[in-house]
Amino acid sequence: MRSAILWVATATLLAALPASAAKPQKAVAKLIDLSGQSAGNATFTATHHGILVELKLSGLTQGAHGVHIHTSANCDPKTRFTSAGPHYSQQPKLHGFNTKGGMHAGDLPNAYAGADGTLQAAFLTNAFALGNGKKSMFDKDGASIIVTAKGDDYLSQPDGHSGDRVACGVIIRTVGPASRGRFAKKKRH
Repeated sequence: MRSAILWVATATLLAALPASAAKPQKAVAKLIDLSGQSAGNATFTATHHGILVELKLSGLTQGAHGVHIHTSANCDPKTRFTSAGPHYSQQPKLHGFNTKGGMHAGDLPNAYAGADGTLQAAFLTNAFALGNGKKSMFDKDGASIIVTAKGDDYLSQPDGHSGDRVACGVIIRTVGPASRGRFAKKKRH
């Protein structure tokens, strides 16, 4: 009798737990450099306050580097990563935090590499989402993350005079809603 009461009490408590204990939506990108070699990685995690973007790269020059989400999941070093398309934006807007009528949803703050060429940064943004809604960056051709040779000036068009694209990673959803396209499933380079 005692064990039956304990079992019912435990089952009642478990049933009362919120369904929100589900895993947060996540995505990853393995970045490569212009020679096709590994440059680092990025993780994207949905939080209650937006998307947490965490970057860790190596082999960069010391100083500021622009970071942007681009419209296509295509990181071909032969094209110097122009295959990734322009900056991601759901609406026609100008580039840059300091531009009247800006910014693109894919515009992220500059990140800084140390003297050893290592860059480690974290950003919080609510400009895009990892789900399937209208703010989702996971449309039919996916998205990528690009790191540029120089820092973004947050004003100049179309890319903030941030220099060449030096690292690129296809963004792959790892935890989230049902797949919307071929880039929503994990792929290997």
